[in-house]
Amino acid sequence: MPVISASIISLVLGYMLSQFYRAFLAVLSPVLGQELGASPGDLALSSGLWFIGFAVMQIPVGWALDRFGPRRTVALLLGLGGAGGAAVFALATAPWHLHVAMTLLGIGCSPALMGPYYIFAREYPPAAFASVSGMMVGAGSLGNILGAAPLVSLIAAIGWRPALWWLAAVTLLVAAAVWIFVRDPARLGEDQPRGSLAELFRLRALWLMLPLLAISYAVSACIRGLWAAPYLAEVYGADAQLIGRATLAMGLAMVIGNFLLGPAMRLIGGARRMLLIATGGTIAVLAVLAIRPDAGLGLATLLLALIGLAGTSYAVQMAHARPFLPTHLIGRGVTFLNMVSIAGVGAMQFASRPVYEWAAAGGSPQRTFSTVFLFFLIPLTVGFLFYFLTPEAPDE
Repeated sequence: MPVISASIISLVLGYMLSQFYRAFLAVLSPVLGQELGASPGDLALSSGLWFIGFAVMQIPVGWALDRFGPRRTVALLLGLGGAGGAAVFALATAPWHLHVAMTLLGIGCSPALMGPYYIFAREYPPAAFASVSGMMVGAGSLGNILGAAPLVSLIAAIGWRPALWWLAAVTLLVAAAVWIFVRDPARLGEDQPRGSLAELFRLRALWLMLPLLAISYAVSACIRGLWAAPYLAEVYGADAQLIGRATLAMGLAMVIGNFLLGPAMRLIGGARRMLLIATGGTIAVLAVLAIRPDAGLGLATLLLALIGLAGTSYAVQMAHARPFLPTHLIGRGVTFLNMVSIAGVGAMQFASRPVYEWAAAGGSPQRTFSTVFLFFLIPLTVGFLFYFLTPEAPDE
């Protein structure tokens, strides 16, 4: 299968939208607060519902990938849920409308990465999976960048409601492109077992991966998509333009990291070793933010960018897990792992809301965000310790 084709381009665009929709609330928070009365807690709930809707869909998406293939699965859900959610968002007049819109968007984006992962896992050798999936995530992560400073500029030019209507139209066009251009991998022969979740759960090597899988991406996704904006605004008095630039730096770090993923893994000596090194670095960054959240705007922006770089850990973990999955369990396997990761993001979004409110009620902004960063640091450290017990992948 060629690396660049109309099929791959349409899938990359779908994943760009998924990355955009999971992160764009960060720069919309000021205007949504002014016009709809949406508090940081409301937006934490809305963002969490995106991830919960996304996660709940992973099991049926895995079944659909194995049964119907990625073309119909991605196109239908992206067209109905993605475009529909953007339209509801554009019509919103109260915070609960945002909850509905973000849930629909999460459902619509739920197969955006798993569709191409299914294709890569079926049509590329396991040794190449990390490189092609990393490039996919890197290219798709440009959606993070579009959800930062460029979105701020678009909203300033035409307003946030017209911007959402344009996004709804773009989402429909991308869904149509997936339907037209993507070709499903060949169906498995009748001699292949059909597989089940029970069989997947018997793969013991995966269990020690799950604690870190549930928290590592949550750190970068939650901070980039939800807490970076109020942190910079409350601790440093940052305006929308400065917040847009800082979140842009986080998005760029994620893009660059994913494009370098394949060479870095070969240099370091495998997915497991790379993940342990990267996670250790993220723990150090969070520790600095928790100890000195007010150390300076420049340092804070750099540390946030390093947290954005930690978003590459998701692709590394999937590359480590992929060789443990038999062919007939690829669809269910990658979506189950994705469900764990995304459910972790949603859970941390929900849990971070009362943590923020409790800390804000009793202290300064500096102490509040020290508590928020500590909230992410502790479970990441626990998952890191569990990961030391994981085996090397069979092909390493």
